[in-house]
Amino acid sequence: SLAQSLNIPSIKVLLNLAGLQESVATAHDMGITTLQDPSQYGPSIVLGGGEVKLLDIVSAYGAFATGGKHAPPLSIKRVVSEGGVTLQENTNTSITVLPKEATDMITSILSDNEARTPIFGANSLLYFPERQVAVKTGTTQDFRDGWVVGYSPNTLVAGVWVGNNDNSPMNKEPGIVVAGPIWRQFMDYALSAITP
Repeated sequence: SLAQSLNIPSIKVLLNLAGLQESVATAHDMGITTLQDPSQYGPSIVLGGGEVKLLDIVSAYGAFATGGKHAPPLSIKRVVSEGGVTLQENTNTSITVLPKEATDMITSILSDNEARTPIFGANSLLYFPERQVAVKTGTTQDFRDGWVVGYSPNTLVAGVWVGNNDNSPMNKEPGIVVAGPIWRQFMDYALSAITP
């Protein structure tokens, strides 16, 4: 159901197994900074009912890509003088936020082309025959936002959001249609430079 973006099973997992407070706490541990007070959300949170920044969601998917480790995003790694002297260096220490077994399961689900074929087709933009790539798409209500986030384990995580700055609806197309081609073109280019 996750591979096919089916909503009802996700809601049932939240309500009957994961728990709302626990899920918001886990999202926060994974780098989602915008979800603060669990009492502000209901079951729709698993369907995008809470606003999340693209950088946060890509950072969170990084925890899946690294076997459960999360490191905050870093904009500037090092500042070096003209003479080559390091003036400042930022380091990110990763912390374990999920068990590796759980991240392996998510990676398997999100990279299972056969499981997502009934919804997306056998040769969709999400299918990478030469390497494992886990990917999730999303479309918000009234087609205001479309996004794709995906990763190749221990290699690369990337996300694309498409929408209008004034929050007006787009052309009633899902995330795979509006954000998928951009994401796929970037992933093809970036992964071609990395040996599988």
